[in-house]
Amino acid sequence: MQSHSTRISQCSPRQRRFCVAAAWTLLPCLACLLWAARANSTAAAQVAEQTRAFTIASDTLSLEAPAGWQRVQPKSGIVETEFSIPAADAGVADQIGRMTVMGAGGSVTANVDRWYGQFSQPDGSSTKEKAVTKTLKLAGCSVTLVDLSGTFKDMPGGPFAGGKSIDRPDYRMLAAIVETPKAGNYFLKFYGPGKIVAAHADGFRTMVEGMVAAGK
Repeated sequence: MQSHSTRISQCSPRQRRFCVAAAWTLLPCLACLLWAARANSTAAAQVAEQTRAFTIASDTLSLEAPAGWQRVQPKSGIVETEFSIPAADAGVADQIGRMTVMGAGGSVTANVDRWYGQFSQPDGSSTKEKAVTKTLKLAGCSVTLVDLSGTFKDMPGGPFAGGKSIDRPDYRMLAAIVETPKAGNYFLKFYGPGKIVAAHADGFRTMVEGMVAAGK
């Protein structure tokens, strides 16, 4: 069998000139394809970066979700913004975390007490006694941070939709209640399997503590 180089050497000068000309003609096309692929990749990265940013309180406060969090269509009509949080451990790849953002009424104390009631402890102890809360001043707003864990009574349709709850053991929730001066209270709740929440806990806190007035 003749090699490729042998077959080319047997071509006539005219055929070789044609091959060279064809190669030079194709080079710009290949360069354009490479440039387009890089441009598309850059554009996709920019879109992903933009979708991480969101606002609350009638667009007066701005936050940015951690890298890797995927913005999704809210499952409930009362949720303004929702993110899906991937598992950091391949062992729980079929599980995800969820963060919802919404405005709602009720005092901070009333809402936190309601969250306590959504978690139970395997040993029967008080969720409230195990919870960790902290209040910060961010972007001119009082922000209450709450850290809860235990068996979570999940209401897939939302807290006001009714229906049967689902017990989810070893769950954790990190929440922030932002008290805005004109738009009322806003609630950011990140919850899911304990391992997923633990892996993204620093990212959630960085997001909340990085809240600024929109446009800054």
